[in-house]
Formats: sequence, C-alpha cells, structure tokens
Amino acid sequence: MRRCYVDHAVAVRTTLLCGAVNVGDDFNDRDMVTWAAAESRRLLLPIPKRWAHVSGVVRQAARVASTLPASERSWLVAATYLHDIGWAPVLIDTGFHPLDGARWLRAQGRERLAGLVAHHSGAEYEAELRGLAAELRDFTDEASDVSECLTYSDIKTGADGSCVTLDQRHADVVKRYGANDPVTLAMEHSLPSFRAIVRNVELRMEGRR
Repeated sequence: MRRCYVDHAVAVRTTLLCGAVNVGDDFNDRDMVTWAAAESRRLLLPIPKRWAHVSGVVRQAARVASTLPASERSWLVAATYLHDIGWAPVLIDTGFHPLDGARWLRAQGRERLAGLVAHHSGAEYEAELRGLAAELRDFTDEASDVSECLTYSDIKTGADGSCVTLDQRHADVVKRYGANDPVTLAMEHSLPSFRAIVRNVELRMEGRR
C-alpha cells in the first residue's frame, strides 16, 4: 500500500509536518491548527500505531482541504489531528474514543471541534451499540462538508498511516477487531454512507483540478 501524500499544489502553499506544523496562508486559524497538532502529538505519540494513523489522516486532510472554503480548512486539519484523541490513556473514560475525545475538547473550550470529533466516521451507530447514543447526542453533529472530509480522510487511511481503499479499510477492521465487535458492526452499517462520502469528496477534488 502506498503512503498518503500531500497534494503538490497544497504543499506549495502550506507545509504540514506531523508534530511540527508550519501552517501557510490556506489555513485561516494558524493558532488552532498548531494547538491541535501539539496536543495530538503530546497525547498520542506514546501510542506509535495510533500516531501513525493520525499522521496519515492529517496528510489526507491536507490533500482534500482545497475542496473547502478557505475559512473551513483549518477546522478540517485541526479535527483530523484530534479525531482519535480519545484513545489517549489519560482521557479514556467510557472507552468509546469519539465521546471521550469530545468531552475533553469541550473541557478545553473547543466546542465545534468536540462536535466534529464526536460524530466522525459513523460514530452514531457504534454509540447505539455501546449504549452511549444519548451521551453522543449531547454534541452537535454539523453534517457539513468539513465533517464529510474528516470522515473521508479517516476511512481512506489505514492503521499504519497508509492510503487505502474503503474496501481495504473495511477488511482491516474485520481482521483487527473480529466480525462481531461494535467497531466492525458500526463500519458495516455505515458502508453505504461511506461510499457516498468517498464519491462526493472525490468528485469535488476532480472539480477543482
């Protein structure tokens, strides 16, 4: 599998180095992205496999960010840095990482990021399976182009940070978690919507070339 890359046109305008971010003019809120990168690195770098995945998701986000209005691009990149922050051992409470991450972000005063993290990548159905649906609904699901690009970046990145197809991602989830795990069941429930997201985002990418 090939490594995710930053589109050259994006790379010319902004340099995104995982853990050491120099955000260019394409991103309207440099402080937010820098904060998100630093916190992600601080909390997830001790989990090498998780950090590898997050780093790959950030690279995907840099590739698709130009499909968004300039005012939204920093939100996407910050959210991708933070989407798995709930896996950090010090933040684990319910054991459901979108919810644990969202609660931590709310405590930091980052409400929009909390909503994006809470609802990324089909989290709603997994929350139902875990009996945490009401708790997740405490966070706003903005169902926006930003949230769509966040999910796209996540589901198109493998556990090791490599670029993968949706089918490859699905197969890897089944292999790692087993057929009856809530993670697998939620992904399989979400596959139709994931395929629509992949189609929508890639059509937008084609349109801006």
